[in-house]
Amino acid sequence: MRCFRSLATVLLCFPVMCVSADSPTSKAAEGPPTAAAVESGPVPGASAPVVVLGFLGGFVRRDDAVHSTVQVARSLQKDYPATVHVETFENRRMGDAHDLVLHLLGAGRNGNLTDQQKRAARIILYGHSWGASAVVALARSLQKDGVPVLLTIQVDSVAKSGQNDAIIPNNVRLAANFYQDKGLIRGQQKIQAADTSRTQILGNFRMDYSANPISCKQYPWYTRVFMRSHIEIECDQHVWQRVEDLIREQLPTSAADSARTGTP
Repeated sequence: MRCFRSLATVLLCFPVMCVSADSPTSKAAEGPPTAAAVESGPVPGASAPVVVLGFLGGFVRRDDAVHSTVQVARSLQKDYPATVHVETFENRRMGDAHDLVLHLLGAGRNGNLTDQQKRAARIILYGHSWGASAVVALARSLQKDGVPVLLTIQVDSVAKSGQNDAIIPNNVRLAANFYQDKGLIRGQQKIQAADTSRTQILGNFRMDYSANPISCKQYPWYTRVFMRSHIEIECDQHVWQRVEDLIREQLPTSAADSARTGTP
């Protein structure tokens, strides 16, 4: 497993060394600063919103709509324009995401939260590849702040050096893991709760594309060649619909959800 993890790191870095014209991530972009970077005071007004943060894998830009992480975020933003704060991040910007969470919960300039603000937190984190590993790392960072996390979802999680994407910290209420175990890059196969009395593992869901491969035509050639199965799970709309459904189960009912289910 350690050999595969080391190889995964090399392959995930490969796009930086081999950027081609057909790549949807060929132009580097840092993106605009987050709200936490441009505002320093606590969020005024009523209770903190539900916060849903998605993390991209590899070196993918946070606004690259080719990728399912961004597509899920945009779907949620459309249905929850006011009641849910939805944002995506590059996996390397976990610190920015952490600052944003504290800001949205109402932390002051010193970054400290009251016990009431901590109890009001409703945080959902999801991601793919290195982004999935960032999900667990951010949850662990929020644990140190005393902030609970409603749900974490990992899709073909690949741990960065110094990160542990297998053990879910005890501030997380629910956690789900989707993975594939073929090819050169293989996702984390089993996540476990650090404390089973506080965290429920919804499942470690194995996906296999050997008999039914998925086309990912919008992805660069080098990812389709060297990371085939790892990319297939990212293109698998069945998986990402399950991801979105799990998130929506933790959200207030939107007008769109009411129309789909026929509820008032």
